[in-house]
Amino acid sequence: MASSLVPDLSSVSELVRARRATAIPNAADVSGAYIVTIDGAVSVGKSTTAALLSDQLGGPPDALDVRVVSSDGFLYPNAVLDARGLATRKGFPETYDDAALDAFVRAARNGVAELRAPRYSHETYDVLDDLDVFAAPQVLVLEGLHTARLTDLVDLAVYVDADVDDVERWFVQRFVELSATPTGFYVAFAGWPRSRLEAFAHEVWASTNGPNLVDHILPNRDRVDVVVTKGADHTIAAVTLRD
Repeated sequence: MASSLVPDLSSVSELVRARRATAIPNAADVSGAYIVTIDGAVSVGKSTTAALLSDQLGGPPDALDVRVVSSDGFLYPNAVLDARGLATRKGFPETYDDAALDAFVRAARNGVAELRAPRYSHETYDVLDDLDVFAAPQVLVLEGLHTARLTDLVDLAVYVDADVDDVERWFVQRFVELSATPTGFYVAFAGWPRSRLEAFAHEVWASTNGPNLVDHILPNRDRVDVVVTKGADHTIAAVTLRD
């Protein structure tokens, strides 16, 4: 599959506009959303990439109504994970409610006027009881783990890529930063010295996030339309558009 390297994310927003216009000649009159997924490892920058893409699509030359939704909301609640013995595998494919996520994507694609998405709190580390209710947007950006599996249901699939060692380092840094001013889930780590926090985060990576990346997330890179590559400084180094 041929590819071309381009310097920044603007090429992705241009691709979305062009493909949407081709797929929906009278796009302004269509209620169904054009759907983009953004997959990649924990801490690689999926939500940041989604926000940047949303900002670009919502700006000139023709501002689109864009909504970003995280697949985190489609994780099973902690009570369900505990009951199924899956608490320690949170984030692995089997801990997501695939049926609910598929139904949500189909509803967005089919032009259901009002969409309902479950929400996840990184404060409580659990799915919230209340739903995010909103009118169907012109473009829906769905970011989160394992979303590239939806390639048959969506219009454009993006993968945010980086060297595995860099991703682990970013994960450890983020864990230490969140534990420095702890709230919610991170209160349990209040008062831990930095060395202990780093050691614990590396253990979590080695036992959970690393295996999940290698076994279940990285394989999705070969299924997508666009690969956004991050450099060691966490900025975009290249964007590869696959023909």
